[in-house]
Amino acid sequence: MGCTGPKSVIEVRNGLTFLDLIVIQIENLNNTYKCNVPLLLMNSFNTHDDTMKIVEKYSNSNVEIHTFNQSQYPRLVVDDFMPLPCKGHTGKDGWYPPGHGDIFLSLMNSGKLDALLSQGKEYVFIANSDNLGAVVDLKILNHLVSNRNEYCMEVTPKTLADVKGGTLISYEGKVQLLEIAQVPDEHVSEFKSIEKFKIFNTNNLWVNLKAIKRLVEAEALKMEIIPNPKEVDGVKVLQLETAAGAAIRFFDNAIGINVPRSRFLPVKATSDLLLVQSDLYNLVDGFVVQNKARVNPANPSIELGPEFKKVGNFLSRFKSIPSIIELDSLKVSGDVWFGAGITLKGKVTISAKPGVKLEIPDGSVLENKEINGPKDL
Repeated sequence: MGCTGPKSVIEVRNGLTFLDLIVIQIENLNNTYKCNVPLLLMNSFNTHDDTMKIVEKYSNSNVEIHTFNQSQYPRLVVDDFMPLPCKGHTGKDGWYPPGHGDIFLSLMNSGKLDALLSQGKEYVFIANSDNLGAVVDLKILNHLVSNRNEYCMEVTPKTLADVKGGTLISYEGKVQLLEIAQVPDEHVSEFKSIEKFKIFNTNNLWVNLKAIKRLVEAEALKMEIIPNPKEVDGVKVLQLETAAGAAIRFFDNAIGINVPRSRFLPVKATSDLLLVQSDLYNLVDGFVVQNKARVNPANPSIELGPEFKKVGNFLSRFKSIPSIIELDSLKVSGDVWFGAGITLKGKVTISAKPGVKLEIPDGSVLENKEINGPKDL
């Protein structure tokens, strides 16, 4: 989305960032239950310095915030598999963070794992900071403690928007995560079927801390390697990454729990940002909750053209975020600008012809309309 620093500091609602909302959520948890749930932020070497400055603003909050860095590996040159830093790329470009599967080793290496265990902590809830639905659920935690589950992955029903999401399978007597990158080309359409594979991984994970220590010390977390091709200054390189969800098969009594879609609200693109900034959601105690006025439980599908891809461009093109409570779908392409107080309903398509600036006037109500120029408004 064109971020230069940590994505978690993008403003989501009411001037509050992802990180602000997470801190408010944990403050409410600590105040309600008179407990001390800390917040741990795993950074890469790219975001560490920025994050350290950002967390200073929370020094008076009722939340202990800890930061730690994940590992740093050299990129490999595709031609000869030599590390890129050996070829003269000695700066940051020669290195990469190896995916979120590195969290278990990094918790251990940073000393955070032993510190948590020494405080009597038993479970860690792991989630992407951009998933606004990822909040602590005590019912899930109670189930894990009662049933001695060492690992739990939250899954949710697939829609056509989630066909690439990893899914749980039973293989060699173990629950395992199957990712699209592991599927042979001839079976990809089968993998994407929402009839055959009905659920996908939200990346909300609950893991027992003692089990993490046992497995990391035994070097037993042999997760599948995901090759991620990149290019640095014209040189083709490989990043070898792992995913935290793939660790499920190494833990005892591991389970998946089917959770409501409300626990999966990621902001991966500006189209997602439009949803969470609109009147489709309300903010309650740091939780982003769907507006009860919305009749259709599913979110509208939104497609924004490349002019809206970067956050700065996206924000500049809206005087205010339109009302979309009754919207089914929105497709925008070309040089389109939105005025204030606009309402979108049903199916709306807005296409500006090449070289034409199309402005949607303040207060417009567009319902089941296809707009290709000013004359259609």
